[in-house]
Formats: sequence, structure tokens, C-alpha cells
Amino acid sequence: MAILDMSKREPSSPSTPQRAKKSLFSFAKTTSSLSSFSSHIPPQKPSLTFSRSIMEENIDNADTIIKKWDHKESSNEKFTSLFQEDRKEAKEYIQCVKDLKKAMHFFVTQHSTCNKLVLAQNLMQKAMKRLENEFYQILSTKKEHLDPESVSKSSQSSHISRSISVDSEESTDPGNEIQHTTGAESISEAEHLSLLTMSDLKMIADCMIGSGYAKECWKIYRIIRKSIVDEGLYRLGIESRSSAYVNAMKPNVLEHQVKHWIDSTKIAVKTLFYGERFLCDHVFSTSKTINETCFSDIAKEGGIVLLKFPELVAKTKKSHEKIFLLMDLHEAIAELLPEIESIFSFDSISSVKVQAVSSLNKLKISVLSIISDFEQSIQRNSLKTPVPGGGIHPLTNSVSDYLASLASYNGVLSYIISDSTSTKFAETYFDSALISETPENSSVCAKLAWIVLVLLCKLDCKAELYNDIALSYLFLANNIQFIIERVRGSTLKIILGDEWILNLERKVKLYSTKYENVAWNKVFMCLPQSLDPSISSDTIKEHFKRFNESFEATYQRQKSWVVPDGTLRDEIKVSIARKLVPFYRDFYEYYMVVLSGEKDLEVLVRFSPDNIGNCLSDLFHENVRSRSLILSSSTSLPNSCVWQCIS
Repeated sequence: MAILDMSKREPSSPSTPQRAKKSLFSFAKTTSSLSSFSSHIPPQKPSLTFSRSIMEENIDNADTIIKKWDHKESSNEKFTSLFQEDRKEAKEYIQCVKDLKKAMHFFVTQHSTCNKLVLAQNLMQKAMKRLENEFYQILSTKKEHLDPESVSKSSQSSHISRSISVDSEESTDPGNEIQHTTGAESISEAEHLSLLTMSDLKMIADCMIGSGYAKECWKIYRIIRKSIVDEGLYRLGIESRSSAYVNAMKPNVLEHQVKHWIDSTKIAVKTLFYGERFLCDHVFSTSKTINETCFSDIAKEGGIVLLKFPELVAKTKKSHEKIFLLMDLHEAIAELLPEIESIFSFDSISSVKVQAVSSLNKLKISVLSIISDFEQSIQRNSLKTPVPGGGIHPLTNSVSDYLASLASYNGVLSYIISDSTSTKFAETYFDSALISETPENSSVCAKLAWIVLVLLCKLDCKAELYNDIALSYLFLANNIQFIIERVRGSTLKIILGDEWILNLERKVKLYSTKYENVAWNKVFMCLPQSLDPSISSDTIKEHFKRFNESFEATYQRQKSWVVPDGTLRDEIKVSIARKLVPFYRDFYEYYMVVLSGEKDLEVLVRFSPDNIGNCLSDLFHENVRSRSLILSSSTSLPNSCVWQCIS
């Protein structure tokens, strides 16, 4: 790596030779102005003479070491790094610069006319030039030891201060796969080299800052490390995008970009920015101002670009399906927010934290807007065609699936959804105790319960589309049962709770009972309420005739009705059979004796008790071939599960 070209500095930063001339002129002027007063200087005390000799010795030692490496630099085309050549001598070099600074301070305050002061100033200029090049060389050529991942691993050591001093007086051989033990911990060779490199940078930075060359130091650091951060973000696929660009993305492309952003952001925050902040804190630990300035210049732009993307997504055209991408983004930022606040804690870089919070708020607003629009879409549903057979309405299916998917984001929703006006209505309908039994999920529970309530109200309207009241009740029982089963099979069960489910089960029972009463009441009314031996055979025939017609009409009408849920289907059929079959059996067995001598008995008495049970078993199955209603009393039919239940 070539030596840092000092002639390419910014105009505000004069070159080393210019500074040297300016400093020499300043010291020469000071010497001339004070020479006329030299005769008035009192005799020096022994302590001052001794201190002066020590300071002169410091300058002489510095002269030897600094000129040695200054000669090497000027005599070789290729730059030879002091810290790579001999780390022990590098530490001596740093120490001699510190001693040189003390000597300069001594002579300025005690012997400002001493010729040694001019020499010391020249040596300081050469030393700073050397350290400036060393600083650049380490940052440029040892990037593999300063990459964010290596630095992040190094930061996890609880004995860093001890680790970076290990083997400080020995040269390190990267080829040796050794383990360096620090206290109770063991670090790899790569981590050891990373710590040593960080230690070298800190030594140089401390020396340059202490010698008044802070600006030259942090400028080099800022340029090189910013390029590292920018390159890292580029490799992660993080780049500045416009709102129009994001809005024009196709849904599948946007979904891919969001997933990629989440994965990349975790790496960027936990490794890239965290490692950079740690390195900056370590190198410039002696100056909070320089540390803050450097990190702000390095990470501010990239941090804002990184955290701007979710806000752009939140502003895109809304759809019900996009809510899950928005919640994924919200969850990712919320999880990383403590680390973001810690890494970007400086006031000068607070705009990055502001951007993170702004993205969270925009995502929250967008999610709430989509949920509100979803509620309205349920209310606006204008499908006027009744579902055949009282089956599951498409709206019930889609809303239940959507709510189940929302429930899987319970943690995010609890953060996004606050108490809303819909809560009190949900509490009124479902009983406030059911809503508030889980305080941590109360807002989510209330919101989801409210959406279910909106759906149930809409289903009431859909039920009115049926001409048959019994079918309306069956439709409501079917759809509420479907909601219950969907809740049971998802995270909704945890959120809404068992009591909430029990409340809906009562409604299913209510509607199925109303269905039975309305649908089968006429059939029951065809039979006498009590067995009277005195009634005539004509009256008995009339009862059978009316029963045959009513049962056949009811059965034919309900052949196309469905109950998709197997458990509910069996419960309804068993309930009907347990009431109707025994009632009909008593009538049948009591009066068949009276009609035993009648002609065409098979036509007059078309159903035996077994026939009734078997016919009921055929009900509520989709695409089930119905049995013939013209059944003779001698026909033998296989018993169904329902018939077995009531036999």
C-alpha cells in the first residue's frame, strides 16, 4: 500500500511541510523577542537544571528513534509499517512521542528561547506524519481484522483490555493456529489479531489526539471506515429507494424484498453498525467528541437509508394481504429497537432513532387502516345469492381464515392495537368478563371479537335471504359452528379463550333447536298427542295419511340441506330421531293392530319406525344419494349410526 498522499488533503488542513515552516517561524519569532530579556533571567535552580537535562534527553532519544524511521520511509519506495515490523519498537516510538510532547511543554513554559524547542517541533512534525501514515496503513491493509463481524466477536470478550495486551511484545504469526487464553476465556487467532489491530489504532489515535493532531486522525478514520460501512450495506442489498419505486413493485417482488430486508437488517444492526460503534468507541475512547463525530459521519447516512424502507412500504397501496408484510416489518424493527437506540445513542445521530420510530408509527397506522378497511369490507359485502343448503358462506370462510392469520401475529398486534371504541360493543355482546380475562391480550381480544361480531351481524342479514325460516336457522348454526372450529384450530383459541367459544356454542345450540322446532313441528302435529283406543279407524288412517305427506314433504325439502360439520350433523339428527322415532313408534305399534285387516296397508302406512330412522340418517350430506321414500314395512335396511343411537 502506498504512503498516504499528504498533498491530497483538504485545503483546510495544511500539509506537514507547511505546518513545519509555520511552526519554525513562530518559534524563531518567539526566540528573537525573548532574547533581549535573557540577561534578566535569574540563575536556574538545581531542580530546574535537572528537569531540563531529562527533557533534553527525551528530545535526543526521540531524535534517534524518529529519524531512524523517517530515514527508512524516505529511503524505501515501499512503505514499511512500524507496527508490522516490530511492535515492541512501535510502542517505544509512541512513548518517545509522548515524552517529546512533555519536553516541548517544559521548554515552552520554562525555557522558551532554547534551541531544543525548535528541534522538538521539527521532530513532532515528522512523528505525526509517520503516525498518520501508520494509521492509514493499518486501516487500509488490515481490513480483514477490522471487519464488523470480527470486531463484534471481539467485543463479546469480557476481558478485552487484557486480551489486547496479550503477546503485545511478541510478533504474531497468522499461520499459527493457536489459542490465546485470557482469564477463563479462550480466543481464536483471528480474534487475537483483531484485538491487536484495534490496540494499535487506539495507541496511534491517543498519541495524535494528545499531540493536537485529532483532525488529521479522524479524517483518515472517517473516510476509510465509511467506505467499509457503505460497502457492507451494499453487499446486504440495502440501497436508497424512492417511494415511487417501492410503490411500483409487484406483490411477489415486494414480499421478497421485505423478507430480504428483514434478514439483512438483523445483520446490519447486530453486526455491521454494532461492530463499527464498538470499534469507534475503542479507538477514540479518550475523546467523546471525536468518537461521536466519527461515528455520526460514518453511520448516519447508512442508518437512515436502512430504516427508511419500512416507511416506504407502509405508504404503498394498501390491501388486506399486505398487512402481514407490514406486521413482519414492524416486528423486526421493534425487536431491534433497543439495539438501535444503544448503537445510535449520540445526539448528533439521533435522526436514525427518529427514523426507526417513524417507520414503526407509519407501519402501525397502515396496519390499523387495513384492519378498519377489512371490517368495512365485511359490512359492505353485498352478495345476494343464498348459499345452497344453508352451507358455509364464502364470507365466513374468508373472514375466519383472515382472523386466524392475524392471530398468529398476536405479539405484534398487542403492540399495534390500542383500546378502541369497538371494545365496549364487543363486551356488551360477548360479556365483558370474557373480553377482559386476559389483560395482556385484552386489546387484541376485543378487536378480533369485534370483527367476529361484525361478521355475525352480516350473517344475520344473509340468513334473511332464505325463504324457509328453518333453513335460515340451519345456515346460522352451520356458519357459527365453522367459526368455532376455525378458532379452536388456531391461535385464536388462546386469544379469545374457552369462555368466548362456549358463548358461541350456546348460539349454535340455540339456532339448531330453533331449526328443529320450525322444520319438524308440522310432522309432530300430524300424530295424536295421546293414544286413544276409542278413536275410529278412519281417524287413524287420516293421522297416517297426514304423517306420510308431512314427513315426505319435510324430508324431500331437506334432502339438499347440508351440515358440513360432522359432530353438529350427528347431534342434530340424533336430537330429531330421539324425539320423532319413539313418538312415531308408539303410535305405529298401537294402531297397526287396528289396521291389520285393511287392504293396501303398504300404501296407507308407508313408513315403519325403522324407515323413519334410516331416512333421518340420510339428511344433511352433500351429494348423498337419497333413499327411496316408497318403502314397504317388510323392507330390511341397514341401520345407520343415528338409528343405532336412538334404538
